[in-house]
Amino acid sequence: MSDSIYKVIELIGTSETSWEEAAKNAVERAAETLEDLRVAEVSAMDMKMEDGKVVAYRTKVKLSFRFRDR
Repeated sequence: MSDSIYKVIELIGTSETSWEEAAKNAVERAAETLEDLRVAEVSAMDMKMEDGKVVAYRTKVKLSFRFRDR
């Protein structure tokens, strides 16, 4: 295996239905602009509330991808 360097970013995905969907949304949106995604780690989950009701699920995701020199 050759030496590699990876960059890690943190994203927050949202969904009206579930934490899993929120994480998926974050990763899929990142994949539209980033290349060579490697690992997604869920680091936190919470819910947005309005008038005592859940209106959104939020998932914080650490996402790594291979760093490439220009």
